[in-house]
Amino acid sequence: MDFEVDRAELHRCRIVERDPEVLADGQARLAVDFFAFTANNITYAVFGDAMRYWDFFPTEAGWGRVPVWGFAEVVESRCEGVDVGTRLYGYLPMSTELVVTPGKVGEGGFVDTAAHRAPMAAAYNRYSVVGDQPGYRADLEEHRAVLFPLFFTSFLLDDLLADNADFGAASVILSSASSKTSLGTAYQASQRGGVEVVGLTSAANREFVEGLGVYDRVVPYDDVPSLAGTSAVYVDVAGDPALRAAVHRACGDDLLASLTVGASHWEQTSVDVPGDLPGPRPEFFFAPTQIAKRNDDWGPEGLNERVDQAWDRFVTWTQGWLTLDHGAGAAALEATYLDVLGNRSAPQVGHILAPAD
Repeated sequence: MDFEVDRAELHRCRIVERDPEVLADGQARLAVDFFAFTANNITYAVFGDAMRYWDFFPTEAGWGRVPVWGFAEVVESRCEGVDVGTRLYGYLPMSTELVVTPGKVGEGGFVDTAAHRAPMAAAYNRYSVVGDQPGYRADLEEHRAVLFPLFFTSFLLDDLLADNADFGAASVILSSASSKTSLGTAYQASQRGGVEVVGLTSAANREFVEGLGVYDRVVPYDDVPSLAGTSAVYVDVAGDPALRAAVHRACGDDLLASLTVGASHWEQTSVDVPGDLPGPRPEFFFAPTQIAKRNDDWGPEGLNERVDQAWDRFVTWTQGWLTLDHGAGAAALEATYLDVLGNRSAPQVGHILAPAD
């Protein structure tokens, strides 16, 4: 079973039943156990063509399989070193199974070397053996599925800010402050200190955001002009061009950098930048670029160690407010997808979905 969406009309989706693909030599079949679904996955769909997210799990022309992060088990293998029964964590389609072509096989996992994935960022092609990660906890697998991909982005984003001394700014302004990517970034920035962390959010989410204690200041969207007067970096997780323009106008020459990260306000998202936009030209933050930099600086083990230490602190903090919502089967996939797409999911909820009933 595959859950697919119309690439030109994201509200249109369908369930497709297909016969299992026959394995070739060197391939393995993964049965998808469960995965998380968040606004980050909507970002994958919104930027599916521009950033080639649709290319990871190709299907019929005009349709796409939204990538998700979760857990799967090897149920058939014609690849040496990849054993049936091995449990894996990685990038998956919203499907009951995935056929991969493992390469660079080791005790810790493998890379999918299928030809169509070769041009993609390496960070998305790695499948890790469950339990191999430092600090792995079986009781927090669902938290890992919901939060870790977002937190990894948050860690790298805050690392970029810290590596550039916050671009000389006194404040870091995060839009969509209730989103899990913004919360992770705010948490990291608040832990290192030295910069004011400002969250932009809706009036409906203001109380929730303020109660988390990671923002020094929470500003409703209708009070953006109050941002004037302080040097700042804008971290655009909402992807709303009208909001971006309002922040740029409010800060003017005091805005020292503008980074586009996501598209939680996906219906307003535009990659076009008006020529008369005040302040610096927005730049798209691509996490794999920062991964490559830190792999050079610290080595992969050094990067993983720093991320794992930060993750352990962060996930402990989230247990005080995160609620997990579970669903299984095609109907649950469709309902959850449409709820998150329609911004009808509460910020404190993390969705865990099993594709099989």
